[in-house]
Amino acid sequence: MDHTGSGGCTVSGARTVAALTAHACVLIDYDTGRTELHPASAEAAAMGAAVVRLDDAAPSWGTIEVPAVLPGRTPVPLWWRMGAVPAVLLTSAAKVFGHRGRRFSRLVRLACCGRSLPPATRRQARYAVRAVRWASRVIPGRWACLEQSTAAAVLLAAVGRRAEWRHGVATDPVRLHAWIADPRGVPVEEPADTALYNPTYTPDGPGPAIEGRNGEVP
Repeated sequence: MDHTGSGGCTVSGARTVAALTAHACVLIDYDTGRTELHPASAEAAAMGAAVVRLDDAAPSWGTIEVPAVLPGRTPVPLWWRMGAVPAVLLTSAAKVFGHRGRRFSRLVRLACCGRSLPPATRRQARYAVRAVRWASRVIPGRWACLEQSTAAAVLLAAVGRRAEWRHGVATDPVRLHAWIADPRGVPVEEPADTALYNPTYTPDGPGPAIEGRNGEVP
């Protein structure tokens, strides 16, 4: 994604989100992937079709705490790993083929492909994320959180389940992340600091997440 300073705004459209903090406004155009940082103002907020108010974060001075002990590994059934291969290939194809300026939009739309399906359980989401990480180890080039979470969402859609895909913003410093959550909105197979991110786009469209969907969480 492109990042600009507080100069002239170039984002617009029905899928633009204005993420507001006490002192700044982050504009994310989900059609182009362009992100801009502006001083907080009513004018900046009006540029977004949806507005998300970000939680104030305590100063981190650019550092975070990480656990000193690695979490235990959960075995992933073979058929989940085999299903992850075409999901990863499809995600890679969506990323590579097509207009480069619409790459981000294509991945976002693909991540939301199962929006009308029954929600995945936390166990299913965990299997999908772990299987995609296993299958994507051989992918050349950039394969980061957006690609990984999109492939996991595709895998869940393939088994008839909706992925609670999230894209969001954290502050101090301002940064973006994409991840999979369970039906209650709890991040799946993510580090603890993912809780610092406020969702700005979900399968329901631009805006904050609608948590607490019906579905078995375990």
